[in-house]
Amino acid sequence: MERKPVDTHAFGLMLFVCISLGLQQVLLKMTAADISPLFQIALRSGVGAALIAAVMITRREILTIENGIWKPGLLVGLLFALEYLFLGEGLRLTSATRAVVLLYTAPIFAALGLHLLVPSERLTPMQWGGIGIAFAGIAIAFLLRGATVHGDLHAVLFGDALCLLAGVTWGATTIVVRGSRLAALPARQTLLYQLLIAFVTLSIASIVMGQAQINWSGVLIGSFTFQAFIVSFAVFLVWFHLLRLYRASQLGSLSFMTPIFGVILSAVILDEPIEASFVVGTALVITGLMVVNGKDALADFVRRYRRS
Repeated sequence: MERKPVDTHAFGLMLFVCISLGLQQVLLKMTAADISPLFQIALRSGVGAALIAAVMITRREILTIENGIWKPGLLVGLLFALEYLFLGEGLRLTSATRAVVLLYTAPIFAALGLHLLVPSERLTPMQWGGIGIAFAGIAIAFLLRGATVHGDLHAVLFGDALCLLAGVTWGATTIVVRGSRLAALPARQTLLYQLLIAFVTLSIASIVMGQAQINWSGVLIGSFTFQAFIVSFAVFLVWFHLLRLYRASQLGSLSFMTPIFGVILSAVILDEPIEASFVVGTALVITGLMVVNGKDALADFVRRYRRS
């Protein structure tokens, strides 16, 4: 089936997806005094896994484990857990503003890995330029600091590094999925592998690290409900509904609204200061991401323009 170009319906749903994903770091940071980000991610993964399993049961779909496919399933689950271990610990040290931008560098690292491992995914000179722009943005965001940094600068830098590692790990997850038999599985099954393993491993990590305490409050209940039912479940279903109907390249380009919304929401809800250098760095990162991942969308636009 030929995918449709993005219309107003798809754009509205992508706004929902991007705002929801941009808000998750804000809520994790906002409720950190009541529950550690790591433990909240573990618990939301458990609820999300139960909801995905319920959908699979209604469809009479069984999690595939034969022919060794459980091995890459286990690997993507461990990578998914490691991503959120880095993110959860990073959010304890740095701002949600910085975390969301550094996390969403993942497509850059995925593109680099796929360039090395998949011949059909070789980067073009324009895409290499986009990677250079993105890394320049990361360097500016890291190195140029103003007087708005609160607390220990070294701790904040370490938190930034952990969030960047979360982006690297997310990129590695994409590479494993694309380069293994998981690519042929229904996306629900891949996500179930990720959520189940994240729930188990991050719960254990939270207990071992002494971060399994919960102080229930109205804000925390609202945050957890949103994280479990929207981020870990509804956003996934909406995203794959869109992928079945619309062009993936155009949806991918729209997904870069997520870090923009994350920065705006962090400033509005958490009152986090935004440095001029960080704005410049963020603009370069997003520009680089769009150059790397938006070439197909740009080609579609050029073809339509020439036909008109």
